[in-house]
Amino acid sequence: MILHVDMDAFYASIEQRDHPELRGQPVVVGGSKTGRGVVAAASYEARQYGIHSAMPGRRAAQLCPHAVFVRGRMSHYSEVGRQVREIFARFTPVIQPLSLDEAFLDVAGTERLHGDAVSIGHQIKDMIQRELQLTASVGIAPRKFVAKIASDLEKPNGFVVVQESQLQTFLDPLQVERLWGVGKVGAQRLHRLGLKTVRDIRCYDRSLLVTKLGAWGDHLWQLANGIDSRLVVTDRNAKQISHERTFGEDQSDEEFLHAVVCFLCEQTAMRLRHSQQKTGAVVLKYRREDFRTFTKSQTLDAPTDQTSRIIQVACGLLAKMRQHEPRPVRLIGVSLGSFVGGQTATQLSLLDDQDQQHAERKVDAVMDELSAKIGQRKIYRAASHHWRNPPK
Repeated sequence: MILHVDMDAFYASIEQRDHPELRGQPVVVGGSKTGRGVVAAASYEARQYGIHSAMPGRRAAQLCPHAVFVRGRMSHYSEVGRQVREIFARFTPVIQPLSLDEAFLDVAGTERLHGDAVSIGHQIKDMIQRELQLTASVGIAPRKFVAKIASDLEKPNGFVVVQESQLQTFLDPLQVERLWGVGKVGAQRLHRLGLKTVRDIRCYDRSLLVTKLGAWGDHLWQLANGIDSRLVVTDRNAKQISHERTFGEDQSDEEFLHAVVCFLCEQTAMRLRHSQQKTGAVVLKYRREDFRTFTKSQTLDAPTDQTSRIIQVACGLLAKMRQHEPRPVRLIGVSLGSFVGGQTATQLSLLDDQDQQHAERKVDAVMDELSAKIGQRKIYRAASHHWRNPPK
């Protein structure tokens, strides 16, 4: 069985824990009532007014004029996230973080030590509550995507278990929006086909769905039928390391897209170095506004773990993609693969500037250290600034 543990309103809950006067108040982390900025997180009290992450602060203030806006403390949230992961590690080494506040856990190899998955799930929830004074929602299922859905169904402080024999009964009545990867626009496309529930997708002709929606349609059909072979993998054991972003509005601005790719490269490169590996290939994933998805890849002359090299390759792939597919973009992702051990000797080119290479390694080391201490939102390369701090 697989656990998906998702902290409840993580950033806002930390602020309410640390500042008791905020408990019961509609708390908004990030943004402001009158200035620029977007909401990073909202307490459940604020969510009752329709406030959600990535919403402009001004809009949040319109929805809830008495909301309490607080400045985000990413370094503090990162430290609490580390404490949460330390609790996970007491039960299994097979942890796949999705972000600071959620992760998949495979406990199959440790059940003899700690009890079955349900028992482990309860122990993790209890420890998070007792040691950190925070709540988490837990989903347990034999499939990754089902565990993720289950953790979200009874938030906050939820606990949902789906056994193998219950998979189809659990999935069928769910709205299509519950499926991982179906956002607002995707749901609208499915609704136009008359697909409102997971059962509707399951019973739809598979080949016809592929004709209408391409590979995405086939992926949804498999999920609707409980098919998901993906395992819980740590970065150290993963065949690829990837990050992607789906935009609330389709994007065409070249500077913005370039900044997003740089941001994604920073994230993947940092994880790559943390796993003590080097990448031999960079892949750019690119989804147009009509949901057609394309990829471009480049095999490197020599494996690397340097952020600047990964940015160089990925941005080159973006430039080529924009030439061939200039239409608005809904999603961009960067993946690294073809890994070798981080200590593996690599062939040097006569054209390589060894002083520059050494300088880049020092920059990466310093940025990794500072990011761990003060948070990734506070230390980053200028190339990604336009994404991290969009203009008014």
